[in-house]
Amino acid sequence: MSREQQSSSSNGGLTVPHVAVIPSAGMGHLSISVRLAATLASHGCLVTFITPRPVVSDAESRTIADLHSSYPQIRSLDLRLLPFDAPDVDPFLRQFEVIRRSASLLQPLLTSVTPPLSAVIVDISLLSTFVPVTKALRLPTYVTFISCAMMLALLAVFPSVRKAAGDGPIAAVDIPGVGTSLPGSWIPPPLHDPKHLFAIQFLENGEALLQADGVFINTFSALEAETLAALNAGNVVPGLPPVIAIGPQQPVKFEGAKRAAAAGRDEWAAWLDAQPPGSVLYVAFGNRTALPREQLRELGLGLEKSGCRFLWVVKSKIVDREDDAGVLLEDLLGEGYRERVGERGMVVKSWVDQEEVLAHPSVGGFLSHAGWNSVAEAALQGICLFGWPAGGDQRVAALVVEKCGAGAWVKEWGWSGSGRGLEETPTVSGEEIGKRLRELMGDASLRESTARIRKDALRSVGVGGKSYEAVRSFIAGLGGVGYTT
Repeated sequence: MSREQQSSSSNGGLTVPHVAVIPSAGMGHLSISVRLAATLASHGCLVTFITPRPVVSDAESRTIADLHSSYPQIRSLDLRLLPFDAPDVDPFLRQFEVIRRSASLLQPLLTSVTPPLSAVIVDISLLSTFVPVTKALRLPTYVTFISCAMMLALLAVFPSVRKAAGDGPIAAVDIPGVGTSLPGSWIPPPLHDPKHLFAIQFLENGEALLQADGVFINTFSALEAETLAALNAGNVVPGLPPVIAIGPQQPVKFEGAKRAAAAGRDEWAAWLDAQPPGSVLYVAFGNRTALPREQLRELGLGLEKSGCRFLWVVKSKIVDREDDAGVLLEDLLGEGYRERVGERGMVVKSWVDQEEVLAHPSVGGFLSHAGWNSVAEAALQGICLFGWPAGGDQRVAALVVEKCGAGAWVKEWGWSGSGRGLEETPTVSGEEIGKRLRELMGDASLRESTARIRKDALRSVGVGGKSYEAVRSFIAGLGGVGYTT
């Protein structure tokens, strides 16, 4: 026997939609879900945050704890995962699969909450196994997509691309309606192998995309107007759900994170405070990117030869947490490096608050792996980004950065990351790196275009802006929606 249930609570005569947000593994995937949950809660929406446990990294655990301590109105539920043994798989890719295989546990969790849910927002990596459950409950199902709109377009066309390629590698991919061709060398390397676990997940989630009711994406029109328009007009793939641009997502400042950051920030923050406006190049390659040792030395030499002021977060280990404290900077960069660069450079090995760094008036450039969260954060602050992709979607993101005038990248440098099964690329010399960095920091036209992009970004997320109104429209559209059990 079925019973239609009202899916919103009442607050002084007003209906309050109740939304469940389900993230996936890794800080990149977690960040968009956490920020969206906080945004929905700040707009008066009732939010239940469902955490797949156990999580992979300490960083994820801290972020989730900070979310609930800073937003006590956001409810907390845990999805206890089924066991899955795949010891040789990347821990985050393995976690995607563990969560996907635990979809059978979702139905009792979703039906146990009160008031009944209005909608579910699920990470894209989980869509194909979760959407049968949510659709059986007649729950509108939305997706968080962690990359750019161009990468979303690739996901949408990937089922047909894989079919055309058969069991072989993927050649250039033409994105319909956008007029962009992505060379095979720019496609995430695992997608060339149809038996790779990530390629299997990507294909299945691309096929399931048509079943979603909407896709939340951390971008905005100044970065990707043409691609967003093509996606929403059905020119990329007919029948795609609405793509809801909510970027650039505003930083969420948690009290716990502020205390943790304060403990180690004094040295680098004081150094930034002493530098001239717009003079500093910030160098960081994300939570999961580490340069090979030889390339790390050449990057150090390049920064030294560039003549630029720089704040460099050195990372020697591929993991979503701080590096092993036993590895000294002198071991990585060589004796006397910090003495040679003197006060012109600050080299740190501990965690820094990237959003705080990018917002600092002394920062004028960002050498990055071109992870999409970093791209969006730089755009929000009007910082020129110099992309050196490390893997995954990052060459596609670097293309977007270059195309819209938010920064530049050197395609000939190859992938920067190590240990990812990427094609072998020669080490880029310090001389070449120094030359390119001087050009970036001295490019007046890039500074003008990034300043314009920042204005558009602030308008978009401000009251009445496109991203702000997209969230408001989503909440308003949920009134009276229910599920049947």
